[in-house]
Amino acid sequence: MTKINWSKINTVLLDMDGTLLDLNFDTEFWLEHIPLIIAKKHKITLQQAKQEMMAKYSAVQGKIEWYCLDYWQQQLDLPIIKLKHELSHLIKLRPDTIPFLDALKACGKRVVLVTNAHPDSLSLKIEKTQLDSHIDELISCHTFGTTKENQSLWQQLQQSLNFDNESTLFVDDSQQVLLAAQEFGIKYIMAVANPNSKIPAKNIEGFINIVDYRRLLSEIN
Repeated sequence: MTKINWSKINTVLLDMDGTLLDLNFDTEFWLEHIPLIIAKKHKITLQQAKQEMMAKYSAVQGKIEWYCLDYWQQQLDLPIIKLKHELSHLIKLRPDTIPFLDALKACGKRVVLVTNAHPDSLSLKIEKTQLDSHIDELISCHTFGTTKENQSLWQQLQQSLNFDNESTLFVDDSQQVLLAAQEFGIKYIMAVANPNSKIPAKNIEGFINIVDYRRLLSEIN
């Protein structure tokens, strides 16, 4: 676990859902809203629908399909984007996000959003939060055809952004993704312990954990 030396960091790579945005929207959408619609559509119990969906999710977890709205639209025969708009009032920034981003920018750090989210999902969330006005570059991993769980993404991302592992910080809330970044050699890595405002914080072992970016503001330079 490498202590963060802010003066050495030039590039900050940030996840979106759970890291900059409250994960509650995604949790509600995929674990509650979709099963409810499936239950009504197929005339089965909500519990049955939840079990069916969990099996479908598990089958593609960590793969590009898991994050692909086109894939789920086809699999479930549902208008996923339209349904996301129905629940879009739940899309919210973490309260500590903007102060953190503004502090990074004020110190001249290059700030890049790197999300596994589908471009349509990214667009909806940007529309709702105006997050793009605080970030230098927005990247959906769908552009590269793979996810942050895979080393090929990191290779392509480095080629595209030309960042130096030794002066880069990566922040995410997924242990699998954090481990992949660590394997690639990103020197500074931080885990978000409280991605969902409705669920208590839980430390991700082996990494520096954060629950409120505002605690870092006095350290950033």
